[in-house]
Amino acid sequence: MTGMTSSRISKPANLEQCVITAPFGRLAISTELVDGSLMISGIRYLERFQPTRKPQNALANRAKEQIEAYFEDPSFQFNLPLKRQGTFYQRRVWTAISEIVHGETMTYGELAKKIKSGPRAVGGACGANYYPLLIPCHRVLSANGLGGFMQQAGAGWGMDIKRWLLAHEGIG
Repeated sequence: MTGMTSSRISKPANLEQCVITAPFGRLAISTELVDGSLMISGIRYLERFQPTRKPQNALANRAKEQIEAYFEDPSFQFNLPLKRQGTFYQRRVWTAISEIVHGETMTYGELAKKIKSGPRAVGGACGANYYPLLIPCHRVLSANGLGGFMQQAGAGWGMDIKRWLLAHEGIG
């Protein structure tokens, strides 16, 4: 096909990202201007070797401070503006996950029953979470164990993060 160019996925011009230290590695916090309002547009877990990057705006700094407060006190309640993302179904799952308080867990099956869905679909929505830690998908477990995390099952650094978060909240 001549005359066609490959499309590149590029970040929005107003996207800023900082990388902060966490007890289990690093966290990337992305902020984006959405309809004139600065919002958190994503959080990603990163491995320890990733370089840190200071917050470039007040919201990223506020997110850093709130996340650090959570690391000091697992009952800390986040209060950050989040960019609306995901499908209607994913947002339903994430809302239900947000209702699980620190120190408590729910199985994929229990959560699925609560929202009248299936456990695998709930697991898929957990794996698609743009705001891990803020929307605590680590509190969702399988019926016979930890389940997955970051679309991993059983082992891996993502599961180590899930174990750390649960232990931090007094679970496990």
